Amino acid sequence: MYKNNARLRRLGMALGLAAATTLANAAEAEKPNFLLIVADDLGYSDIGAFGGEIETPSLDALADEGIRMTNFHTAPTCSPTRSMLFSGTDNHRAGIGNMAELLTPEQKGKPGYEGYLNDLVATLPEVLRDNGYSTSIMGKWHLGRTEKLSPAARGFDHSWVLVQGGASHFDDGRAIIGVDPKAIYLEDGKQVDVPEGFFSSDFYADKAIEYIDAAGDKPFFTFLSFTAPHWPLQAPDSYIKKYEGRYDEGYEAIRQQRLEKMKEMGLIGHKLAANVPFDELPTWNELTDEQRKIEARKMEVYAAMVDNMDENIGRVIAHLEEAGKLDNTVVMFMSDNGADGNSPEVLPRNKEWIASEYDNSFDNIGRPDSYIWYGARWGQVSATPWPMWKGYPSQGGLLVPAILNLPGEESAGEINHEFFHVMDIMPTFLELAGIDLPTSPYKGRDIFEVQGVSMLPGLNGTAPENRVVGWELYGRSAVRKGDWKIRLLEAPYGPGEWQLFNLAEDPAETTDLASKEPEKLKELLAEWDRYVARNGVFPADPADMRKVGYSFTTCLYGKCVE
Repeated sequence: MYKNNARLRRLGMALGLAAATTLANAAEAEKPNFLLIVADDLGYSDIGAFGGEIETPSLDALADEGIRMTNFHTAPTCSPTRSMLFSGTDNHRAGIGNMAELLTPEQKGKPGYEGYLNDLVATLPEVLRDNGYSTSIMGKWHLGRTEKLSPAARGFDHSWVLVQGGASHFDDGRAIIGVDPKAIYLEDGKQVDVPEGFFSSDFYADKAIEYIDAAGDKPFFTFLSFTAPHWPLQAPDSYIKKYEGRYDEGYEAIRQQRLEKMKEMGLIGHKLAANVPFDELPTWNELTDEQRKIEARKMEVYAAMVDNMDENIGRVIAHLEEAGKLDNTVVMFMSDNGADGNSPEVLPRNKEWIASEYDNSFDNIGRPDSYIWYGARWGQVSATPWPMWKGYPSQGGLLVPAILNLPGEESAGEINHEFFHVMDIMPTFLELAGIDLPTSPYKGRDIFEVQGVSMLPGLNGTAPENRVVGWELYGRSAVRKGDWKIRLLEAPYGPGEWQLFNLAEDPAETTDLASKEPEKLKELLAEWDRYVARNGVFPADPADMRKVGYSFTTCLYGKCVE
């Protein structure tokens, strides 16, 4: 922990404020650059700096030189997270109360459920651009499909983005779902095609370098938004070959290896349950030899994607260093949600589309015309040590690996366990840049207030006490107040009623205290009511989600959780 505002003093010096003891005079000095890197569906323990066996030297170096945040929270899925990142406020206010593709009839037309980043928020790139920054984005957008709703209209000077939630990582131009089979890419708001030889992570890193150079002498905000390692799992053959045989030990062995390494690294010092959810699904030993072979290959391709992404991150950081800009650049890395143990086959028409359009034979897994995912058991490995994964407001769905590298070297290798939220990025970056939070009206339009808080006090050992944050998606809900959390999951993933957990003593949410602590449950239920009222939440009914084509069934080789 950082006492006596030492963190703020170091930040002041790093930004060229030799005599400063706070950031109050930051506006008078050279403004910092910002490089924000987001992976898509990366699990908590997938990178080396968070206990994983995948080779990620670039991110490991970033962690060695910066701060690992072990308690950083997002939304349970991608576009809600991105709406909060850009707006600093709850996704139900920013327009992504539910994912656009999965709005229920009852939610359609409701305020906050537009399915795109609405005009009732001022965006981080908009505010930075209005204060002299060059702003750019490359990679996943997923916050609006048209030119009017593109990054070009929401504060970005330069943009080259995929508008949907995912697509082929190669140049065949296919999207990820059968109902929307054509990937849509926009450059500065205008539709374009990917170039020949395109591979997503390589291309987005190239664009990041191009747009950083285009900033010239202006300070820049660059959002490098990878689509890796989101399914379909695909990677160049050379990267896949590197991991051949690495996962033959199976789910349980790899998870245990990660768990032990995380303890050795000081990332987790508490006792954690050794079990994982869903006993209904087969263990490694219950699979046939052929099934184990296929499962291992899936994880080999996943690891290859993460390895390639890390190499491209290293390219961008090396370019910053060569250009003499790294010493004045705030670099942050995170995932957009927890690991994805779900199956895309449950999405509308996908099962038939995949079977007719792709070759998923063993020798073709990971190549451009394959369409695979790694499933529930590997998803739980990626989420180590937390339960469950993407789509759930459990720890495995909300907690992500996050690294913050601030100018200067005194934070090298530090680990911070304070609670942080993706909404906090906007106020943190604006404070570092010496820019006030936007207030209503902004540029002639009414906007919601920023709900996130600067991370700087938390990095300095003075995080807000008993902070209240809520989540709701697909009717699955949670509220956290301090170390206490309530969670609502439908059967079979939960009891269909509110559960209560003391995360200080039970960080993996194994022991429901609702019956033993009725007053605490009542207290947090009141916070839930306030969260709903403040943010205009219209919780979905899980049964309605099935009607729009999204099933919650989790299966593996014929065994299902249902």
